[in-house]
Amino acid sequence: MSFLDLPFDTDTMVAGLRPWIECESPTFDASAVNRMMDLAAYNLAGLGTVERIPGRLGFGGSLRVRLPHPDAGKPGILISGHMDTVHPVGTLNKLPFRREGNLCYGPGIQDMKGGNFCAVEALRQLARAGMQTPLPVTVLFTPDEEVGTPSTRELIEAEAARNRYVLVPEPARDDGGAVVGRYAIARFNLETAGRPSHAGARLAEGRSAIATMARKILEIEAMTGPDCTFSVGVIHAGQWVNCVSSACHAEALSMAKRQEDLDNGVARMLALSGEENGVEFRVTRGVTRPVWEPDQPGTMPMFEIAREIAQELGFDLTAASAGGGSDGNFTGAMGIPTLDSIGVRGKGLHTLNEHIEVDSLPERARLIAGLLMRLT
Repeated sequence: MSFLDLPFDTDTMVAGLRPWIECESPTFDASAVNRMMDLAAYNLAGLGTVERIPGRLGFGGSLRVRLPHPDAGKPGILISGHMDTVHPVGTLNKLPFRREGNLCYGPGIQDMKGGNFCAVEALRQLARAGMQTPLPVTVLFTPDEEVGTPSTRELIEAEAARNRYVLVPEPARDDGGAVVGRYAIARFNLETAGRPSHAGARLAEGRSAIATMARKILEIEAMTGPDCTFSVGVIHAGQWVNCVSSACHAEALSMAKRQEDLDNGVARMLALSGEENGVEFRVTRGVTRPVWEPDQPGTMPMFEIAREIAQELGFDLTAASAGGGSDGNFTGAMGIPTLDSIGVRGKGLHTLNEHIEVDSLPERARLIAGLLMRLT
């Protein structure tokens, strides 16, 4: 029996995916993420040795499953995915799980529960068919990718170092293609410290942390150029409108195609720290994803195998570098052949229009099954 003949059923896959989507798992809610890991552990329980790894730094735990294999312990294939989403608990009220023709909606369905589910279903179908993969397979699901993987980067890198290949079922690119390289990303914490006063009676005595932060945000985003981008996506300040704010906190992100451009961007950001009109502005560096160059040895030969499998399945698979970080940044930068974005097709990730193309569920499950059977 060939992986081409595995009986992936679209309706069955949609039904199996639904509990995953309806188990909301925002990154900052460790209990919610752990409930999602419970569901995934249940789906994987019959396939191999299930291990729950406790979380740290306030994040949820991870799930690792090693499938039985005659060469267990030798370098094999790591399937690396994250189960956290950007959608807070309650998003289902605005973005309920629903199917409309070939589209299926829900929080985190594209990024990246749909792809993770395809990987699990590929393993389940291979096991049911009694098909042994040439290499040992390990699955690692982590809880904090959406905030830069601060608590599990070491775990991912350690697991990747034990393996020959890494598959990352992040969402497919807009044309359905895979990712063979990713841009470098740095995060920054911004803080302004001003002087409080009564905004009505003593306005002139105060020094507004909010006003200074607003000016700095405009300055930061104006630094964006063709080589390096800058954006501010989070801001917190103030409790009373009649008080001049004494503190404001924000978070910024910078992305570049080359590591040297990111390093230059980091230096420019850190140089912004200082004092202005009696308000101190502080910039500290947060988590960073290294650039993953597309010409890493082994990556393109791995992609060619995937492209051949896709042709057998009836579609063309392209490859490119991409913006937007993933845990593939880490494994690719380590020099381990990594194929990213082999997950579901769809649109609207990180929005209230997040959806997938339903027919990409069996397509991507077969693609992953084919890779597991062809990689040696």
